[in-house]
Amino acid sequence: MKKLVALLLAGLMLFANIAALAEAPEGYPEVVTEMIQAEPTTITIYDYWSGDGARKAEPSEEEQATYDYRDWIESTYNVKVQQIQGGDWGTCAEVMINFNSAPDGTLNAYIVEPGKVASLIANGMAADWNYEFTAEKWNQSTITTYTKGDAVYGVSTGVTEPRGCVYFNKRILADAGIDYETIYDMQAAGTWTWAAWEDLLKKTTLDTDNDGVIDIYGVGGSGDDMYNLAVFGNGGAYFSVNEEGKLEPTMGSEAAIEAMNWGKTIQANYWKHTPTDAAWDWYKQAWKNGEFAFYVYQTYGGYNDNSEMADMEDEWGCVAFPVPNEGDQYIHVASENVTLIPSCYTAEEVQKIAFFYDLWTNPTPGYEDDDNWIGNKYNYTDDRAVDETYAMLREVESVRVNMVNALGTSNDVLGNSLLWGLAGGDPAALVEAGMPAWQAACDTYNGVAAQ
Repeated sequence: MKKLVALLLAGLMLFANIAALAEAPEGYPEVVTEMIQAEPTTITIYDYWSGDGARKAEPSEEEQATYDYRDWIESTYNVKVQQIQGGDWGTCAEVMINFNSAPDGTLNAYIVEPGKVASLIANGMAADWNYEFTAEKWNQSTITTYTKGDAVYGVSTGVTEPRGCVYFNKRILADAGIDYETIYDMQAAGTWTWAAWEDLLKKTTLDTDNDGVIDIYGVGGSGDDMYNLAVFGNGGAYFSVNEEGKLEPTMGSEAAIEAMNWGKTIQANYWKHTPTDAAWDWYKQAWKNGEFAFYVYQTYGGYNDNSEMADMEDEWGCVAFPVPNEGDQYIHVASENVTLIPSCYTAEEVQKIAFFYDLWTNPTPGYEDDDNWIGNKYNYTDDRAVDETYAMLREVESVRVNMVNALGTSNDVLGNSLLWGLAGGDPAALVEAGMPAWQAACDTYNGVAAQ
């Protein structure tokens, strides 16, 4: 029996040595011989959407190239890497907590929706990746958000997914005598400003039957998104990291207060407000019903397959949220799914998970500059909404980091204390009242970071 075990181990080592000496195919990453596993090893990346991770029976050319690359990882390193579903959007964090409480010896990483990440980190559930993130593929907005001192607790890869935007109903605009192409033209020229948008809102907030009641409003949607886009577009932020590396509340800055006051004006004059006893997301159906001309919401609501707007009868277009002044940068506020490594692992195990996650998430060799992000987006809207708006918002210059995500969900940190009271309240007074709690949250966060 001992002789058989020795032969098996020798075979594994021979396999590893052969793999180490083999030259990687052109365009593939260099082989790191130290990471070749003496025994077969499995790394599992759990998300909340991949099902069993099965490969397609009839893959595209690029998909097959991805499969080939991942087969090479497996054969070269004597490792199996897989990405499968573990829980859903509401339970992914709980799945990770349960594993941390009772680890079973498997090597796992967990992709968690952003609202749950801060709590996991604060409660010691996530390990420091202790890894080098200089490659272009690493999403720096995510790394910035989840870095405490020298430790990086959460990462993501690839271009930041565009988020907040402004949709428009082409039929309503046409009925008001507005050529929607002119909105795209303003965006392209850098003249799509707060003032330009307000001019259109005046023309589309209508009492169509002259009974003194507004029938079509200029705008509706997510008030939180509107204020976020206004604040960050105006150069403000709710929280910022100061020169000493400490997180501090900055929602009282001149830029933030100015943006919130402007948002109040929009809500007071052109915004369709929540009907009595309506559900929190009533505006999604109201938009599809044609109850307002412009819709402030997230890009996934319209651009994604099986999106909320897939059955909308009216045609829509989309531009970035307008900017305060001509020539300002159009922006969106980042909110990425985040990959975490449980804190129950040894430093060696963390290194192993990080290394193979890095390999797994590399762009498919030979397809680094592809247009795969377009997908089926042309099926849902016009070319300019894809080629000009969505493409522009994918650029790194358009991304703004919202450090509220380092403290918790926007609802918990800013909801009752600020965002939900702005329509009927005074921004400066709300900020003054909420400042002690926000400062206390930052003090707690900074204390953890300094350890």
